[in-house]
Amino acid sequence: MINKYETLETLHMIDNQHLDIRTITMGISLLDCADSDSAKSRQKIYDKICNKAENLVKTGETIEKELGIPIINKRISVTPISLVAGASEAKSYVPFAKTLDEAAKTVGVNFIGGFSALVHKGFTEADRILINSIPEALSTTDIVCSSVNVGNSKAGINMDAVKLMGEVIKKTEELTVSTDGFGNAKLVVFCNAVEDNPFMAGAFLGVGEPDCVINVGVSGPGVVKHALEKVRGCDFGVVSETIKKTAFKVTRMGQLVAMEASKRLGVPFGIVDLSLAPTPAVGDSVAYILEEMGLEKCGTHGTTAALALLNDAVKKGGVFASSYVGGLSGAFIPVSEDAGMIAAAQCGALSIDKLEAMTCVCSVGLDMIVIPGDTSASTISAIIADEAAIGMINNKTTAVRIIPAPGKKVGEIVEFGGLLGTGPVMPVNNYSSDDFIARGGRIPAPIHSLRN
Repeated sequence: MINKYETLETLHMIDNQHLDIRTITMGISLLDCADSDSAKSRQKIYDKICNKAENLVKTGETIEKELGIPIINKRISVTPISLVAGASEAKSYVPFAKTLDEAAKTVGVNFIGGFSALVHKGFTEADRILINSIPEALSTTDIVCSSVNVGNSKAGINMDAVKLMGEVIKKTEELTVSTDGFGNAKLVVFCNAVEDNPFMAGAFLGVGEPDCVINVGVSGPGVVKHALEKVRGCDFGVVSETIKKTAFKVTRMGQLVAMEASKRLGVPFGIVDLSLAPTPAVGDSVAYILEEMGLEKCGTHGTTAALALLNDAVKKGGVFASSYVGGLSGAFIPVSEDAGMIAAAQCGALSIDKLEAMTCVCSVGLDMIVIPGDTSASTISAIIADEAAIGMINNKTTAVRIIPAPGKKVGEIVEFGGLLGTGPVMPVNNYSSDDFIARGGRIPAPIHSLRN
């Protein structure tokens, strides 16, 4: 049993160090909403989401008031729509995206994820329809998020899908010119996507999950930074122990909120994702944690090692605080959402190449990175391929959420607002990857995938 009073020692963290529950995410299976008639299928989807999530926002707000713990977002993830809409006669899945948008707005959540396809080994016709629908879907909806899994450690990398996703990102840029390409802030390309991720934009409910489930994502970079300030000059063993103890407290709070939400909603508790998710608020930054370890600026030599220590210590501390740790769990490094990352990118200390190296040891990958609007589809696809290769070889989840900003050049700034923050336009390598991406086919899985 978790005693509510266990959270009392973290209250000063909430007041002064930006500690919060980043999201309560309700996963809803839509497999039973499949129908050969697309209109009937969409109605089933709308009805099920509204029925299951009717009290999600109200319950989150009540828990927030009773426990004094900020709960920033209430969200929904659903079964990948390609698996549901594929039973219908529809030739475009944009109407399904609009149904998700309408249902999510009806129940009052911040985002809904699951306009997704899993194509790591090949395409079904439904997968192709969904992927081709993504640009219009993201440009005509407000809170729908999309993801596509293009590879994993067992199947390799579907390079035809990688090529297609570069083209999709460019098309989404074209359709969201008026918002500086904001549509791509709602699109993630994965390798080794997980089924229980509560964080957007990559959340979807996997087919191995329950009919309905509650997953919680915690945060707290500011708390870790504050804890490390007390051990300045100590060796890395002390640094690791300090982070572990802090992660335990943060995750314990997430476990309490998850169990309360599960009980009150009558829905099974799934996992606590203990990822350190930063915000643009000063002090709430993963980059500042790395700099507290002794780096003059995030991105300089030593950054990857510091991030590896942080990610490992967060996981070790968190797993003792909850029976069910899952999702992505570690440290996120989204550039536009992290005040320290923004500053490092603006002064030139942090490059896309260094971020790619950092993704070998952190949670997910190249996240919320703004690039020049004239970047080619093949270059974007090549960036995705590199990141997928890191995930495939290292048997970890990696992802790309990259935003070509229409008409913007290196050094300019794009304002997204809210948690999505400010994106400095970062340079990309100007040499071509056209012929590499044009090859297509599938990059084989590594030899260590043969573990059976």
